[in-house]
Amino acid sequence: MQHILVVDDDVEITTLLTDYLTRFGYVAHAACDAQTMRAQMAAQPIGLVVLDVMLPGTDGITLARELRERSRVPIIMLTARANPYDCVLGLEMGADDYMGKPFEPRELVARIQTVLRRTRGAEAPVRQGPDEVVRFDGWTLHSLERHLVSPGGMVVPLSNAEFRLLCTFLRMPRRVFSRDQLMEQARGRAMDAFERSIDLLVSRLRSKLADDPRSPSMIRTVRGAGYLFNVQSLQGQVGWPH
Repeated sequence: MQHILVVDDDVEITTLLTDYLTRFGYVAHAACDAQTMRAQMAAQPIGLVVLDVMLPGTDGITLARELRERSRVPIIMLTARANPYDCVLGLEMGADDYMGKPFEPRELVARIQTVLRRTRGAEAPVRQGPDEVVRFDGWTLHSLERHLVSPGGMVVPLSNAEFRLLCTFLRMPRRVFSRDQLMEQARGRAMDAFERSIDLLVSRLRSKLADDPRSPSMIRTVRGAGYLFNVQSLQGQVGWPH
């Protein structure tokens, strides 16, 4: 039986969700802040965390980053702050999904089921293989370390979202992707809203790649269609990121 931890300072929400999750066969736990969340994580075999952004003391974005630094436990952000910037920030910190308030409990259960199916087996060791290093146009991507090395030899760290987006481009270069396709490929799911969030993420990746935003040559905007990764040379094969 999967253990789900709901972290929210609203007692009505935690009571509603823990009762509702129990109906679907989950073992549900509640926490109201960072301290109780850490205690629950240490005491229970938590399989997924539903994490509110607006928490007293340490906020949910910080806690998501903290969790991701030491665990691959799936995270679904649950918050009233449903704007594109917050969406991208939460996902970059390592969240697997993002759901705004108010919400339908049944939809949250469906998303929990989807995330658990997708992340099943994520704790398995990462396979070592020839796809660990990919070179393109003077850049080198180290898949296991999730960082880039520039043509000048400088190490450029990537967030989880930036890494997944770059892998999507490298797997199918010189193909035009719509925003929806990029969100589905890079996130592992389709997002219902926040279309501009992919624009923000592309902008950040361009900056990491030193691609001039006024006249980008590597990640090109195709008007009315989406984005195209205009790589000239590519060596190695990109494995799908976990």
